[in-house]
Amino acid sequence: MSDLPAIGLLELTSIARGIVATDAMAKRATVQVVHSQTVCPGKYIVLVAGDEESVKLSMETGVHYAGAYLVDRLVIPNVHPQVLPAMAAVQPLPGLVAVGIIETFSVAGTVLAADAACKAADVTLIEIRLGTGLGGKAYVTLTGDQDSVEAALAAGVAAVDSGFLLRSEIIPAPHPDLGRALG
Repeated sequence: MSDLPAIGLLELTSIARGIVATDAMAKRATVQVVHSQTVCPGKYIVLVAGDEESVKLSMETGVHYAGAYLVDRLVIPNVHPQVLPAMAAVQPLPGLVAVGIIETFSVAGTVLAADAACKAADVTLIEIRLGTGLGGKAYVTLTGDQDSVEAALAAGVAAVDSGFLLRSEIIPAPHPDLGRALG
């Protein structure tokens, strides 16, 4: 999916309206529907990928159909190549040096934080968890040397609307067993 430079994400409070928005978004522009699924607590997310113009057209339609059920949204024109694989938890994990965590109340906010973090510093995303089984929260984990993780966390936190940010943490020297728990 690295050949899809733009992504768009809608987060809605209505599952039914989320499914309708997905259909309308896919019909409006040539995009790939990457995710169209429920997340906790009873929210729905739609993630599309494609060229920037198609993603923007698709998102305009999605926002229209979401209406009052829209929680959050994002468009990232040049998404970092690590973001989509981290959502699928298929990132290769070379080993843990320092670990950073950003936790939000918004799936869209977490994706923005992950993208900003990768663009700001030389880090490896471990995983982006999209709210399933998390009570509506989402989080991203990443690793790299401590200075890079600190810079990545600062950029990631700055990318999230403060009302959606729950917490960020850094573990400077993680226990070796933490790698099995995270990866």
